[in-house]
Amino acid sequence: MAAHLEPAPATPVRPKKFYQNLYVQVLVAIALGIALGHFWPDKGAALKPLGDGFIKLVRMIIAPVIFLTVTTGIAGMSDMKKVGRVAGKAMIYFLCFSTLALIVGLIVANVVQPGAGLHIDPSTINANDAKEAQAYAVKAHNASIVTFLLNIIPDTLAGAFVSGDILQVLFISVLFGLSLALIGERGEPVLAFLQSLTAPIFKLVSILMKAAPLGAFGAMAFTIGRYGIGSLANLALLVALFYLTAAIFVLVVLGAVARYNGFSILALIRYIKEEILLVIGTSSSEAALPALMEKMEAAGCKRSVVGLVIPTGYSFNLDGTNIYMTLAALFIAQAMDIHLPLTEQVLLLGVAMISSKGAAGITGAGFITLAATLMVVPSVPVAGMALILGIDRFMSECRAITNFIGNAVATIVVARWEGELDTNRLQAALSGATVTSEDGEPLPLAV
Repeated sequence: MAAHLEPAPATPVRPKKFYQNLYVQVLVAIALGIALGHFWPDKGAALKPLGDGFIKLVRMIIAPVIFLTVTTGIAGMSDMKKVGRVAGKAMIYFLCFSTLALIVGLIVANVVQPGAGLHIDPSTINANDAKEAQAYAVKAHNASIVTFLLNIIPDTLAGAFVSGDILQVLFISVLFGLSLALIGERGEPVLAFLQSLTAPIFKLVSILMKAAPLGAFGAMAFTIGRYGIGSLANLALLVALFYLTAAIFVLVVLGAVARYNGFSILALIRYIKEEILLVIGTSSSEAALPALMEKMEAAGCKRSVVGLVIPTGYSFNLDGTNIYMTLAALFIAQAMDIHLPLTEQVLLLGVAMISSKGAAGITGAGFITLAATLMVVPSVPVAGMALILGIDRFMSECRAITNFIGNAVATIVVARWEGELDTNRLQAALSGATVTSEDGEPLPLAV
């Protein structure tokens, strides 16, 4: 969806009242959800359908958003080699920074050693928790990298849209966009129709986002009601360490990348703060995917880059998940007094790099990829995952946020590498200028 900078209005525009801003509404909803879940846990746990319902609403629209964005972006390219260059540069970026995230988690776990001193006997692990952990191991086994690659190809053309699988939709979109571009003028009527269809689809996104506070309220009430704030106490160090490590990765590592590429990571976070709060409230980065694609295009990244980088990044650029995997794996080993030599830690890192791709797109992917990793390192029993089963839900928000911010940074960087970034528009958007869509709707920016 094309966007343009709106010239300053002749007459002053009355700003929204603070309670009309989506991020304020989501923030209040999260606070109310925490309070309800804490004081009335049964009622809070019963509100799970609110969060699930909102996520389903957003997932309903993800497939058409990706299809329209990618197809029209590629079809509008005059140089087909550019598609391959954008995809190639994106994958190089993903590989480098996903590996760096794994290394950061490995270093922090070795230096701080959050599991040291617990001296847990594997035989004392709760039987039910061990059984649930083993179930995740089965899912991980089924999510092999070969199976994952084969599953990118849908059974039918419409099957990708029926299943809602992001990579399958992306696969179809790229092929269809290339087909439109290759047939030249004969494809222009179809391209014009798809470009016109983009406006109402993104308008639908903005309508669905109005339900975000309700979804965040239900999801947060369920989380606190089901697991309780007190359940964090005995493993608070691991949770705090994970959040701190992720924050350092975002502010220092991604901050340095942002500065090198001419923008501020803090300004970018302010720009997408509404989407970040949505991720926190729902514990799902998918809930904010359509809005992120819209904002990145509004901030000066070409549609062809946005359409390729963001959907692909949701499966291949998992910085938060990678930090979590190395921290959690070493925590389990330390808690059980299992010494992992450097060679096994390097093996762990390599397996985690592969397994994080093989289980991408599966519900509970962070925990599943951890199971897949531990299955290849026999020194650490998979049943040890039961130690962190109770707090995994509290760490999923941080995984999702870190992945989300990482994909926003990746989009801008790849767009700049490819010469497809309007730097003036980017700086204007990050500084809080009003940016509008084609239908004149103002997009919410930093304040």
